[in-house]
Amino acid sequence: MKRNLFKNLLTNCVRRFILKDSTVGKGYAMNKTVLVTGASRGIGAAIAGTFAQMGYQTAINYCSHPQQAEQLVSGLTGQGLRAAAFGADVSDREQVARMFSEIKREFGGVDILVNNAGVAQQKLFTDITEEEWDRLFAVNVKGAFFCCQEALPHMIHHKRGKIVNISSIWGLTGASCEVHYSASKAALIGLTKALAKELGPSGIQVNCVAPGVIDTEMNAALDAETIEALKEETPLGTLGTGRDIAETVAFLASDRADFITGQTISPNGGFVI
Repeated sequence: MKRNLFKNLLTNCVRRFILKDSTVGKGYAMNKTVLVTGASRGIGAAIAGTFAQMGYQTAINYCSHPQQAEQLVSGLTGQGLRAAAFGADVSDREQVARMFSEIKREFGGVDILVNNAGVAQQKLFTDITEEEWDRLFAVNVKGAFFCCQEALPHMIHHKRGKIVNISSIWGLTGASCEVHYSASKAALIGLTKALAKELGPSGIQVNCVAPGVIDTEMNAALDAETIEALKEETPLGTLGTGRDIAETVAFLASDRADFITGQTISPNGGFVI
């Protein structure tokens, strides 16, 4: 009897999990719009593709790679999915405002904002110029600031919304020869925590994802020896993929993460523990 009782309990638990999980699919995403900045390639493209496959109306932002953005959109719309590309330099307030107006005309207000656009640079701290420092902070931090300000009126009006900021493990630990990059990514973590406190009463969750070393074009310049060394430092023995990050972001944007806010989740294979 005890065995049957346990079996029935387990079956019911699994059934409830499946039903809950299904809300993250097309039913949950119906008529919801997500904007992914810096989504023409790499992690951003993986995130945008994942949301589109889940049924979201997906706004794909690009700055300097329009052809790749259009190719991504073409591949998604060719599958019957709703996606469109929107060009804008997120460090320019006027361009960001124009982009949000275009998205509103195409899909309606932005329900989920993924601040992924970012630039990186490896350089000795003593050699960094003021212009280089300002450029990294303009894109990596001010870009998120501008996009959040544009997205929030719609979210606050509807008393719901999700913001996911893409930081980096170097925002958590710091990286030699990437001081300006590390500092800008740490600033995103601080923005996430403070904004989560401010927007909680409005029903809006703000979280951060800090990827480990991911196999993307940004890391393609690393030589084979460096790649192998990074793999050896990672307990799981491999680099992450764009999909690893996309799945984490999709979870935080779903109703399963409604009680999670102000947190930084770092998919890094154990590189940072």
